Amino acid sequence: MDQQDEQQATISRITTGMSVIDSAGTEVGTVDLVQRGDPNAVTVQTPTADPGSSLDELIEATAVEEPDVPADLAARLLHAGYLKVSTGSAVGAVYVPADRIAAVAEGRVRLTVGVADLPPEE
Repeated sequence: MDQQDEQQATISRITTGMSVIDSAGTEVGTVDLVQRGDPNAVTVQTPTADPGSSLDELIEATAVEEPDVPADLAARLLHAGYLKVSTGSAVGAVYVPADRIAAVAEGRVRLTVGVADLPPEE
């Protein structure tokens, strides 16, 4: 099993609502979204709204796409898989790339990095 397969096996054991702790043992928050990696994922493109569009099209064009981070990071997250974690702090939410997950045990997700190293939601 290669590293990508191991990451996907690990991420598949994570469910929403699980507690997340960083490498120092600090509580980060709870899992809000689990997204398995897709090696064929296409880069997120910012939709352009035509001013003559219907209201439905305008709403769809402005809907927030996940992950809500810069395009280059979004592409990496979509390829590798990620977690979106609600922090309960002023930051709101952070994203955890699959390769930053150290272990899943006892209903908790432990990370290989500190909370400061995680990209925040934009």
